[in-house]
Amino acid sequence: MTAVTDQDHTDERDHADHARPADPTPVEGTPEGTSVPEGTSANERPGNERPVNDHPGNEHPVGDAKDVAGPDGADDGHARVAAAAAGTPGRTESKASGESADPDEPAGAWDDGLIARRVSEATAAQQAAAVEIRASRTQASHTAHHTAHVPAPLAYDGPLRSRLDALRELVGLSRTRLDSGTLAEAGRVLDEAAARRRLSGQHTVVAIAGATGSGKSQLFNALAGVAISETGVRRPTTAAPIACSWSDGAATLIDRLGIPGRLRRRPLQSAEMEAQLRGLVLVDLPDHDSAAVAHREQVDRVLALVDAVIWVVDPEKYADAILHERYLRPMAGHAEVMFVVLNQIDRLPGEAADQVLDDLRRLLDEDGIALGEYGEPGATVLSLSALTGDGIPELREVLGQFVSDRGAAARRISADVDAAAWRLRPVYATGRRTGLSEEARDEFTARLADSVGATAAGEAAERAWLRNANRACGTPWLRLWRWYNDRREPTTGRLPVRAQADEEATARQRVEQAVRTVADRASGGLPAPWAQAVREAAVRGAQGLPEALDELAARAALPVGRPPRPGWWPAAVLAQASMTILQVVGGLWLLGQIIGFMAPNLGVPVLLMVAGIIGGPLVEWSCRMAARGPARRYGLDAERRLREAAAGCGRARVLDPLAAELLRYREVREQYARVTGAGVGAG
Repeated sequence: MTAVTDQDHTDERDHADHARPADPTPVEGTPEGTSVPEGTSANERPGNERPVNDHPGNEHPVGDAKDVAGPDGADDGHARVAAAAAGTPGRTESKASGESADPDEPAGAWDDGLIARRVSEATAAQQAAAVEIRASRTQASHTAHHTAHVPAPLAYDGPLRSRLDALRELVGLSRTRLDSGTLAEAGRVLDEAAARRRLSGQHTVVAIAGATGSGKSQLFNALAGVAISETGVRRPTTAAPIACSWSDGAATLIDRLGIPGRLRRRPLQSAEMEAQLRGLVLVDLPDHDSAAVAHREQVDRVLALVDAVIWVVDPEKYADAILHERYLRPMAGHAEVMFVVLNQIDRLPGEAADQVLDDLRRLLDEDGIALGEYGEPGATVLSLSALTGDGIPELREVLGQFVSDRGAAARRISADVDAAAWRLRPVYATGRRTGLSEEARDEFTARLADSVGATAAGEAAERAWLRNANRACGTPWLRLWRWYNDRREPTTGRLPVRAQADEEATARQRVEQAVRTVADRASGGLPAPWAQAVREAAVRGAQGLPEALDELAARAALPVGRPPRPGWWPAAVLAQASMTILQVVGGLWLLGQIIGFMAPNLGVPVLLMVAGIIGGPLVEWSCRMAARGPARRYGLDAERRLREAAAGCGRARVLDPLAAELLRYREVREQYARVTGAGVGAG
């Protein structure tokens, strides 16, 4: 097959030397077998006859290998390669029949269609000069045409915009909780989506990728209808990406791929081909398994930017582990923008092509790639021969329909969002129920209350109330005894302000244990980054918590002094005083009778004394029974105040920060659901 070498060279003259047609098709008025240099005007041809493809007034004449870039090297740079370099079907048939298309080549010489023959040095010099002349003539008109034709930018539909907005919000909410490496892929997808949206929505960028010897450059030339990309047995053959655009206005898209102007081409145009593939930008990539690291890096870089990809495989390497493990399996979610083409079926005899194609489909299914069969969305799998042209019309038809839909770019971005969401799944999704239950909150506050001794404080308050009741309602003799003991001991009815050293250590340990427990409960089931954030928030809140609890306990404890008295206490005190008076009156009456001051009458004074002696303890016992209820309520009130103080301190320092972290996680979880598509309808 005749081919044109078009590699990454250092200057335009070298490029023109390699971009010349190796075997030009004879034009009208030219003797058969005579080579006409590309770019030669009609007046320079023998007989001043116009070539078949030389159309007056055309800004990009067929055969124009324009290779002039602007100052930044980012001009449209589309060059039309001569129709004579197309390697026409007639030439292929003559080779297949053993006829030599080169006058110097003996008839019947063997040619496998893969070896690229080069023209002589004289022809190369002529064509290099012709390229420079033609480029200078068409530069002004080409620039004006390119400026006037600015295609409309790409527009995303509502669901995709919602998913992109959710992903942007997700990244923003997660920057303080996740490292930059985790969010790098999501950030790249957002940047690429924004960059692609600003560019043409009327063009679809499709890359042709494959392994060494798969024939991707042959397929590239077959789709373009002209030999643009070099083919041959030398490996690697394609050293840099080459772009071919079927319509104007794709310069910015090609600039985004980093392809210089000297590697941009225009195909051999015909009305039918131009209408069928209008809007297509085809990129021939280097071999993805090339021995040159730079080639593989270029493949990975461009594959991340194109709208779709055609994977070209051959019968020998279609099951290559590098292809499936490094590319196809990770890109399984991009099946809708993927073509898998089995090339070189002309080398397979009989039904072997169908068998290999079926096995290829099986491998793709194992890779998780959905196949677009029976009208279902998925990858398109075809078999063809770029050498003989078998299957090329079918691929051209499918590719033309794919490009005319103008939906490949949006589907590629959507698949990228799916891939980014899947990579982020471990840091957002969890199979367990998350959050802090009321039971965990109550347990935490109970532990804090125990650490400050709320229960003991309530019991002490209850005992203090009872002691105060006994002082007011007890017999005078008991009150006198208690007064004597009070003189010897500190005042009762007060809570201790400072705890002992061992009690303080125990209380601190209880607080720390309570914080660890509630942090474990709150972080349970969370992805690792968010669980770590919850634990860190709990640790920050625990700093100074024991001291704050001690201060609150001192303020909320039982007030200094005696507890308040109920309303029935005066009556009880009066009754106890009456019993005491009876005892005193009875005793004095008996004493008067003993000394003879009064008439003997033992019955009445003894009765008075017995009534006072029995009534005093009875009144005291009754008061004690009546005081149990108020004392219990007084103790519970003291315990409640202390518990509320401890709970408020723990809530402000620990529970609220934990709740804030959990709320942030719920927010990012909702955004993640929108990114995956689960919340698009609601949003």
